[in-house]
Amino acid sequence: MTGPTGESLMSMRLRIEQDIFVVRQLGREVARAVGLESQDQTRFATAISEVGRVLLAEGPDTEVAFSVRTYGVPTLHVTMAHPASAEAGQVAGQLQQVGRLVDTMEVDDGGSGTVVRMARRLPAGAPGLTSARMDEIRAGLSQHVPGTPLDELAAQNQQLIAALDEVRAQRDDLARLNAELEETNRGVMALYHQLSEELEETNRGVVALYAELDEKSVQLRAASEAKSRFLANVSHELRAPVTAIIGLGRLLTDSGSDDLTDEQDRQVELIRASASDLLTLVNGLLDLAKAEAGRIEPNWSDVDLKAVFGQLRGTLRPLATRPEVDFVVDEPSVPSLRCDDVLLAQVLRNLLTNALKFTESGSVRLSVRRVDSDVEFTVADTGTGIPPELHERIFEEFFQVPGSKPVSGRGTGLGLPYARRLAGVLGGGLWVDSVPGTGSTFTLRLPAS
Repeated sequence: MTGPTGESLMSMRLRIEQDIFVVRQLGREVARAVGLESQDQTRFATAISEVGRVLLAEGPDTEVAFSVRTYGVPTLHVTMAHPASAEAGQVAGQLQQVGRLVDTMEVDDGGSGTVVRMARRLPAGAPGLTSARMDEIRAGLSQHVPGTPLDELAAQNQQLIAALDEVRAQRDDLARLNAELEETNRGVMALYHQLSEELEETNRGVVALYAELDEKSVQLRAASEAKSRFLANVSHELRAPVTAIIGLGRLLTDSGSDDLTDEQDRQVELIRASASDLLTLVNGLLDLAKAEAGRIEPNWSDVDLKAVFGQLRGTLRPLATRPEVDFVVDEPSVPSLRCDDVLLAQVLRNLLTNALKFTESGSVRLSVRRVDSDVEFTVADTGTGIPPELHERIFEEFFQVPGSKPVSGRGTGLGLPYARRLAGVLGGGLWVDSVPGTGSTFTLRLPAS
């Protein structure tokens, strides 16, 4: 089933306090099944149980639905809908810290009730969510047996102990919290009616703990930005001497210069070719550094796709020189979309150039269509193809498929990573479907507005 946020996984209702434990366990199980890491599983489960506690205080019958967006950047979604309308601002204020546990959180106060939507992106290394994998996940979730509140409390203890090892600065606070939890364990059977209060306190402690982890993430991002700035500076410094080498090589072979021997002419051509390859690599590094540093700002406008396709057809036609390859740019069935025409053309040019480079015979085709509220571009070729286990690795910097030999030119391994980053800047995603020996289809999906 396909919902507004992607493929549906399962749903349940919150009617009594006991269901808060069940939905927390189910949220952690769903996060584990789709590939979230251990820490993110705990974040996701904690956020769901805290939202469930707040909505349950307004009354029973909260509908909880899990779904996954499988295209573009894979994302896990949960929608929690309460039939009674509440003050959205008040609910959002109660959940302010919960929003730090997920990537996005929205609280709507509509005529049909209160709706809280949360989302968490899946890590790059998560297994692919194919149709078969989705069916397997649904089957596993349908057989999930909820544990007792005591089991859930024990699971929380283990999560807190692991967090102690990761954030030593919180050692004293976590030791106090662990002692309180151990005391709660000893009296849990006699004090079962107080379990919800203890769980609420525990959730607040976990939210505070992961707030500290978020600060560490900020420091890591600062280090990554420093690396990108260094790379950009080095690329600038390399570009000038490489350009000078190319210019000197051109002067040596100019008709106005002294004649060179055949061997000298061959050596100069080798120098020029090597310098050109190096300049291509430096330009690729500079573009990638700009993207990583967040220095690319789209210039949004209504883009005429017919004009963009015509420009690509004209500029890339000289590269399709082999009669065995049919280079086709279809007339766009979508007249326009809200986008940056320069960045869009750059992504499509990278994909088309790559396809022409690895296609010996057959065809290379560019087409576009509308899919729901998005626009989907496809570049399909009949080239050598890519093994399934390498479909994600080709988007890593400097990675090239082992054994692949381009028909023309030499690659740097930076074109596809840069194209995927530009797709993200434009608010969409880029992925590949390929079978070795048959060809590849690269899909760029962007929002229409």
